[in-house]
Amino acid sequence: MKRRERKRMKRIVMAGLLLLPAAAQAETLYVSNERGDSISVIDAASGAVTATWKVGGRPRGITVSKDGKFLYLCASLDHAVQVIDRATGKVVAELPSGQDPEQFFLSRDGRMLFVANEDNAALTAIDLASRTVAFQVDVGGEPEGVAQSPDGQWVAVTSEEDNVVNWVDIAAKAMVAETPVDLRPRHVEFTADGAQLWVAAEVGGTVQIIDTATRSVTQTLHFTIPGVPDHKILPCGIRFTPDGKTAVIALGRADHVALVDVATRTVRAYVPVGKRVWHVAISADGTRAYSANGLSDNISVIDLARGAVVGTIPVGAAPWGIVAAP
Repeated sequence: MKRRERKRMKRIVMAGLLLLPAAAQAETLYVSNERGDSISVIDAASGAVTATWKVGGRPRGITVSKDGKFLYLCASLDHAVQVIDRATGKVVAELPSGQDPEQFFLSRDGRMLFVANEDNAALTAIDLASRTVAFQVDVGGEPEGVAQSPDGQWVAVTSEEDNVVNWVDIAAKAMVAETPVDLRPRHVEFTADGAQLWVAAEVGGTVQIIDTATRSVTQTLHFTIPGVPDHKILPCGIRFTPDGKTAVIALGRADHVALVDVATRTVRAYVPVGKRVWHVAISADGTRAYSANGLSDNISVIDLARGAVVGTIPVGAAPWGIVAAP
């Protein structure tokens, strides 16, 4: 491509970022950089990195408090969940998370944080008001993916080692059932109605759908990308669009994101993104997705209607988690 043409394409891409809908313009993206020990703060409207905050060792899971004032961050090497003031970027507290927190889920009411402890095969529930451990439950080996059911009764936790999804009864504070799934489940996501649980099995190369009424797998989704060998298809992060119609699925070393029609459970598009995509976030208006690309140190901005990348944003070393917030 000639130099003049490259410049023209760059202007087009940047224009795409600057013309986002109003909902996207009001949002900020927060990216945990696993090897950079930092968070990149991005203005979603312009695609500009506005700040880089130093945080604890090997940051991974990241989310926003219910009131929007704080970020919660898994600092895996520090064996803590850090509380970060969004206004200042300062760490204001460290929560007792248990060993090697990797992912977590903020409870539906915003009062509790459910944390997967990879090193000691446990789920730790943290009371956010008192900043103390409310309870801890033994689960399968190497837990990672965590999600609470929409009705608030259950927490589903994946076990990478045992290849199961563990079901924790919150009221009983006990693990009461498990569902066998494909190899190395790394992420779980409930549909908004709570009827289904989608499970990303990384080594299995699949996403499996569990009927929550029976806790059994009812369908297995496979992915085929022209030119990409099967062993590189490593599903990880899953997010549903606000209308519940599309699942956005990170496919790891396949360097693609799959857009899946939830009703028909078919792939409507494979979107090439950066290298080793871990997790994704979706804008509040459902028009854009953002992928954290761990080996290319950047974020891909995806137009969901077009099924195409419209921008790329450089961040820190090895971006892993990402969250969008107003």
